[in-house]
Amino acid sequence: MINAFLRLASSFRNRMILIFLSITIIPFILFSAYAHTKSIEGIQQANITFSMSYLEQAKINVETYLAQLNEGINSLIGDKTLQYLLERPPLTQKEEETNSVDMLSIVYEKKKQMDALQIRVYPLIPADYPTYMRALEESASVGEEEWFRQAADSNMPYWQLSVSDGPNRGPLLSYIKTFTSLHSRTPRGIVITDLADNHLSRFFSPTKRLQRQKFLIIDEKGAILFDSAGNEWTGDVLPSPQLLAKRNLYNEGVEKLSIYDQEHLITFVRMDSLPWTIISLTPMDALVEPVMEMNRLLLVIIIVYLLVSIGVVIYLTRNFTQPVLRLVRLMKKLEEGDFGMYIPHQERKDEIGWLFRGFGSIVRKIEDLIAQSTRAERSKKELEFQVLSHQINPHFLYNTLESIRWKAENHGRNDIGEMVSALGNLLRLSLNQGKDITTVGREIEQVKAYVQIEQARIGMPLRVVYFFDEDMLNMTFMRLLLQPLVENAIQHSIRGNFEHGKVILSGRIEEQDLVIDITDNGKGIPDSVIQALEEESEDQKMNGRSGVGLRNVNERLKIYFGLEYKLQIESKEGIGTRITIRHPILKEKLENGA
Repeated sequence: MINAFLRLASSFRNRMILIFLSITIIPFILFSAYAHTKSIEGIQQANITFSMSYLEQAKINVETYLAQLNEGINSLIGDKTLQYLLERPPLTQKEEETNSVDMLSIVYEKKKQMDALQIRVYPLIPADYPTYMRALEESASVGEEEWFRQAADSNMPYWQLSVSDGPNRGPLLSYIKTFTSLHSRTPRGIVITDLADNHLSRFFSPTKRLQRQKFLIIDEKGAILFDSAGNEWTGDVLPSPQLLAKRNLYNEGVEKLSIYDQEHLITFVRMDSLPWTIISLTPMDALVEPVMEMNRLLLVIIIVYLLVSIGVVIYLTRNFTQPVLRLVRLMKKLEEGDFGMYIPHQERKDEIGWLFRGFGSIVRKIEDLIAQSTRAERSKKELEFQVLSHQINPHFLYNTLESIRWKAENHGRNDIGEMVSALGNLLRLSLNQGKDITTVGREIEQVKAYVQIEQARIGMPLRVVYFFDEDMLNMTFMRLLLQPLVENAIQHSIRGNFEHGKVILSGRIEEQDLVIDITDNGKGIPDSVIQALEEESEDQKMNGRSGVGLRNVNERLKIYFGLEYKLQIESKEGIGTRITIRHPILKEKLENGA
């Protein structure tokens, strides 16, 4: 046995299974046993707490109801007309009929104000009121019956239970009270108030009552006056002398007793105004049934858990551990530079499949990057060759433009000379000796040169206004940012309305940024162009021509300074456009002569 166990534990996977079971199943069983005991104790305590609280509230409600009922009865027997009619028996048939109607009316009116099944008022001598007794459906000889004489001789009101065997009538709890004259202790009659079981059951319908839990009301002798479970025990004497004895000693309590061969958890509360006791009975098997059901389910779970645990370990080994090991081997080959390895295709939709597909994708991307790097290096050398091949000597170009200007002025064409001079200035500022950094002042000079050329080309003046802080003119600035935007405003916004069109350039310093606004009162920029600027695709970059200047400036700002420095455009059709450039204040300074 021991040798077999040792052989079983020699495998790493088997050792993991044994360790897994040891650290899960055994503590699980111990915890289940402890939880079972504590659960039963907790359920019992919760039931006791709830039942006692509920019984206290039910006692208050029942006593309040009975007190209101007694007040209604006292109001009835205190009626002067009723007292007068019972004090003087009728002498004639007509007077008897009139008295009967009056007495029934008084009782009926009081009945409407009282929450009871039935209220009956009997004269102390029923034979003197035969018509009234017939209206009550009672014989005038009822006064000779035992219960009537007992009630007439009783000085104290009492309760009496009557249980009918009929199919349509349940038990009645009757409150019998003999009343006297208002001015003397002379007996005048008997009032009987009947309560059905539903008058009391409404006080004993808790929403959280356990299955088969019932509530009882017993009198001082132990007789059951009310049973919430369909009056199953109503009329019987509670078969628990121990509970009755404890009831006589304490106003409330808790017991675990056997009643009718079934163990119950019992709580009771004695009423203050009546010698009654309210009792809650909960069968113990109903209390522990949820726990027992849970224990049976727990046993099944433990057995299934043992089998599933072994299966899970085997499944994890075959479907996860081994594929991960294969992936590790492939990664080692990749480290060695073997890009021609075979990567098996995985159709799995879980993480293992994602790992294999992701690893394959990474290998392919690495191959593509290597190919792109090779092509980029080749393209770079081609571009360097083209730049060297097409490079123009700026001094030669400036001298040539100066010669053209001199000849134009000698022939009296000053307008051509000025245009050529502006073009040379624009070219000089645009080239900026091949540097990307210039100054705000040089950018403004370039804009002015461009505007001068445009004015000469279209043959009419353009209204372009400049408002810049003097402090920012010498600050470093990326070149070719303002001229494309001014060109865009002239060519696309105020074109066709040069007489009234106006472009305003204003610049200021805000915290660590240079802020420049280019504002015009032209046609505005279409929403489609602005939307394309925000969500630009590769096709738009390659094929689209609309908004090239905007796109160029916007992309350069984002590339150099980040997304927070992209162009801010406010445009309304027919009103105009405001484009705001935010440019960080750079510490880099221009070289002399730049």
